[in-house]
Amino acid sequence: MSFMKGDLLNRTRKLVKGLAMAEPRWLKAMEQAPPAVFPRSDGKVKKISLPEDIYIKKFFKKHPESKPEDAFKFLSFDPPPARVFGLRVLELKEQGVNEEEAMAVADFEYMGEKKAKKKAYARLKQIARAQGKKPPPSPYLNAIKEIHAEEKKFVRDRFFNPKMHEIIKKMKEHQAAEAQDRFRGGGW
Repeated sequence: MSFMKGDLLNRTRKLVKGLAMAEPRWLKAMEQAPPAVFPRSDGKVKKISLPEDIYIKKFFKKHPESKPEDAFKFLSFDPPPARVFGLRVLELKEQGVNEEEAMAVADFEYMGEKKAKKKAYARLKQIARAQGKKPPPSPYLNAIKEIHAEEKKFVRDRFFNPKMHEIIKKMKEHQAAEAQDRFRGGGW
C-alpha cells in the first residue's frame, strides 16, 4: 500500500472501492469519527540554535584545548565552561556592555576560574604529600580519561571474575568445536 497516498482511512476506502479488499468492520465507525490529522513536516529537520551558540563557537576558537576537557555530563546540573562563557557574555550584553568588552570579561573570569582550580588541586597534592599519602586523582580529567576511569572496573572484572572465566571457556570450546566441524566437513 506504499504506492497510494493518504492515511489509513483513505487507503482502505480506495482498496474497498477498487474491490481489492473486503470492507472491514471498522471502516464505517472510522468514517464517522476519523482520527486526528497531525501536521506533517516538510522533511527538513530544523536546527536548534540558542542565543549563546555564537559565543560558544568563539570560545572554542580561542580555547581549542578546552574541547576534550569539557565532557558533557548529562546527569550534571553544572553546564560546561563554554556554555557558562556564552551565557555570561549574553548577561553582560543585556547590562549594556558592548560585545568585545563582554567577551574579554567572560574570558578573564574563565581563565581566573581555571587557574583557581589548578591551584586548589596543587594544594591538595601538597597536603597529601606532606601527610605521606598518595595524591588524589585529578578531578579535572579530560573526556577520554573519564571514560577510561569508568571502564577500568569492567576491564579488571574481565580478568578476575570467575563468571567471566566460565564464559570465556565456553566461547573457546564453541570455537574449537566449530573448527573441528569445518575440518571434518572437508573444507570451508
